Amino acid sequence: MPKLIRVTTVPLSLKLLLAGQMKYMSEQGWEVIMVSADGKEIPQIEKLEGCRHEVIPFTRRITPLHDLKCLMALTKLFKKEKPDIVHTHTPKAGLIGMMAAKRAGIKTRIHTLAGIPAMAAEGNKKSLLEKAEKWTYNAATAVWPNSKGLYDFVLENQFCPKDKLEIIGHGSSNGVDLSKFNRGVLKENHLVAATMRIMPAENDFIILAVGRLVGDKGIAELVDAFLGSKIVNKAKLVLLGSYEKDLDPLPADTTKKIDDHPRIVQIDWTDHVAHYMALSDVLVHASHREGFPNVLLEAGAMQLPIICSDIIGNRDIVTQQKTGLIFPVKDKAVLTEALEFAFVKRDKMAEFANNLLLEIEEKYERSKIHQAIFEAYQKHL
Repeated sequence: MPKLIRVTTVPLSLKLLLAGQMKYMSEQGWEVIMVSADGKEIPQIEKLEGCRHEVIPFTRRITPLHDLKCLMALTKLFKKEKPDIVHTHTPKAGLIGMMAAKRAGIKTRIHTLAGIPAMAAEGNKKSLLEKAEKWTYNAATAVWPNSKGLYDFVLENQFCPKDKLEIIGHGSSNGVDLSKFNRGVLKENHLVAATMRIMPAENDFIILAVGRLVGDKGIAELVDAFLGSKIVNKAKLVLLGSYEKDLDPLPADTTKKIDDHPRIVQIDWTDHVAHYMALSDVLVHASHREGFPNVLLEAGAMQLPIICSDIIGNRDIVTQQKTGLIFPVKDKAVLTEALEFAFVKRDKMAEFANNLLLEIEEKYERSKIHQAIFEAYQKHL
């Protein structure tokens, strides 16, 4: 029986980014172990995936001494378990996981590249993060960028030799669950609860953003674009995500606008994202950097029109004025125009959404991604 260890920095990534993957591999007759930092999600993940979980106390920040302890602990775990494959996801887990797997003598070491933090960094931090990417890829035997844009970026910047790189299927780390992100299966009680939290007026135009409330998700620009638009009194901006005070926090004035403005609703994370998408008129993803954003696949599956920034990852999913609207990253003026266009040209936006749904059904249905990953594992073994 082949043994696979999947490693992410925090358990929420196992729950949201890789949902169902570990269960699928287990159903193919593999032994699967999940590894991440501790967290409240672990009992639920173990139940849903049917796999054991081991805790390594990763942090998402740059913590050299603590990271060294994690490296030693993870190396010890790998030597004990002797997996056939170690497969990492997220930057910190990738760096420590690939180095530990190499030290432990694991022959097949795979890292999924789902975003490069250095893209949005500056100065010395940017240089350090770029080195960390190269260290990760050097320790890996295979690197799987989850989008063509990331694949090209890695090659252009000479982060990794071409013979290590491979895109699984058409891209994406986990595809989208069309049985969940489907308007036909939504539960009435969850729709009512979501409506009560948004409290829209009868004709309000609902603009939704999903993700952490941090700087590099473009939240500050979105808030300013919304408040400066002609539709501010006819719309509501719903921010579905939690604040992060430690990593890349929002400017204080942006936080104040979010908390104080009656037309902005901030909601901490929920497992019922599809229900909020069903109630919304447009999804805005204003991020400064991405790999292959799941939220765009989910919105596309829900036939929710999309406005997104012109970055790697977003461009791999959305085509300008065919499957959505794309605006220059950080450009508040153009984002404002896009919001106003979406408000007026709703039929056109619905046409874009229908086009995207067809692409998603063809290329990104979750079970197809799971099968493609399993076939890639077999090839590497």
